[in-house]
Amino acid sequence: RSPRFCLSTKAGSRSVLAALASKVKRINGRYERFLERTFPRFYVLYATFTKGIQVLFLEVKEIRKIKSKMSRQRLSVQQLPYREMERLRQVRHRARDAFRQFRRDVIKAIPIGIIAIPPFANFLVIVLMYFFPRQLLIRYFWTPNQQVEFLDAYDAIRRDSYPDVVESLALAARSLPEPQLQKRLQELCTEVQRGSQPCVAELYAVRSLFSGSPLGLNKLQVSHVRALSRVLFLTPHLPAFFLRHRLRSHVLEIRHLDRAMLRLGLGQLSEEELKAACYLRGLNSTHLGASECRAWLEQWLGLSCKLQ
Repeated sequence: RSPRFCLSTKAGSRSVLAALASKVKRINGRYERFLERTFPRFYVLYATFTKGIQVLFLEVKEIRKIKSKMSRQRLSVQQLPYREMERLRQVRHRARDAFRQFRRDVIKAIPIGIIAIPPFANFLVIVLMYFFPRQLLIRYFWTPNQQVEFLDAYDAIRRDSYPDVVESLALAARSLPEPQLQKRLQELCTEVQRGSQPCVAELYAVRSLFSGSPLGLNKLQVSHVRALSRVLFLTPHLPAFFLRHRLRSHVLEIRHLDRAMLRLGLGQLSEEELKAACYLRGLNSTHLGASECRAWLEQWLGLSCKLQ
């Protein structure tokens, strides 16, 4: 009799919880319809927030699944398929510093999630989304228009560092020991400064210059390293040793992603994945189509996957 009583109690508890969840869902549904009719702009923000919460928790679940797979099969990150490798990179970087940004994202998301638990308390979140979207909310809670606007803003910051990188490269080229390659690299820098785009073959021809002094990563001037850090959205306000270490780690990560992408094939990537891959590698893809992104990535991989 005791086991049957326990089973009956559990079944009753589940029924109560199911009824309560159903009632909350109905109330929330009426609230959403009211919001859509009365405040259509706020409803867009509300729908974005709701979807963002769902995507955030799905991503946490997916990351746990990937980590479990790596542990179970004893895989390194470099052995993962492209999409799983890219997902881990997104968690680590968020266009910022490795796990620090992910923790900041989670710290931002926790109070928002708590605020939004009661159905009508979502209005407070909408106010935050309306007035302080980029400062207070993570990318999951940005509307599509905000995503384009904010990515453009971040790219403008990155683009401001490009002239410093090319100028530092041109200055370093003066100390190169091989006259012919030195001249060619200086010509390439001049072309870029004038707005031209070198082809892959021209860049590949000067690859040997970057394996030793003065263009090897360990030999670059600190100002050059700081400019490269800004281009990759890494903080430049660290001692030179840490800057070099983080740069090396970051570009090696992209290198592994490039090879995984090549194995998968660009034709297998969605438009969103193509745009994200271009943006990570320095091209503002927010206003480009899939074919343009694919063509650019083909050139990128044509150089990247040949380099040691």
